Amino acid sequence: MMYKRAFAAALAVFLFVSVASAQKAELTISLNEAFFDALLDSVFQNFDPPEFLMAQNRFNRTDIESERSKKQRDNGKNGAEMFYTEYRPAVLPPTLRHETPVCRESVKILRDINGVRTAVRFREGKIYMPLAFTGSYAPPFIGCVEFAGWAETNLQLEFDQDGQRLIGRVKVFNVNLNGTRGIGGTVIAKLIQTSIDKKLNPIDILTLDNLSFGIPVQKVGNLRMKALRVRPEVGNAVLNVKIEYEFLKG
Repeated sequence: MMYKRAFAAALAVFLFVSVASAQKAELTISLNEAFFDALLDSVFQNFDPPEFLMAQNRFNRTDIESERSKKQRDNGKNGAEMFYTEYRPAVLPPTLRHETPVCRESVKILRDINGVRTAVRFREGKIYMPLAFTGSYAPPFIGCVEFAGWAETNLQLEFDQDGQRLIGRVKVFNVNLNGTRGIGGTVIAKLIQTSIDKKLNPIDILTLDNLSFGIPVQKVGNLRMKALRVRPEVGNAVLNVKIEYEFLKG
């Protein structure tokens, strides 16, 4: 009994001194491609596919201003008025609006399409995320156009110290599109790229508070862990997340 009490007292003193000197430690978490494959399988099996609306502005404002300036130079003020008249959406009479099918104008992420799977892959120090998708869009004067394809993206990781979480930001660098029947393919590809960039980000990868634990110190208090830095290291088919913690009193 005396030995146990002496050991507990010595441990309490040691831990207390460690707190005063801001003792640090490092924890490594390894996440491989098989883990993300199982996670994505579970997501698509248990929930509806992720879906988000495409960008609301059908024309890039810079392109519009550029085109308007050109019209003004060529035709004067009347030319600019013709430009806006030309691109004004048609308004249907109230009696016909209910008969017009609604185009959802959205992008839906799928698990796979035409042999391409939505996945997370670690290659050459980078995180690649191919995203299979389908959707629809209504270019002016054309009607609803269905499309499908896949986007080539990178996932960039960053540490949110205030929120104690590791987040990822998807960056689209190429869109492979088919199914538009040659109608507005370039415009749709740009809208898909913009929508994915804005609507998916940021993605929570790890919440570090859930990975910390408290240590009770007899008659002194508790120690808690706080993440100071996170260093993601991409290896061959694996992501190693190195988390540097400090132990704080409280």
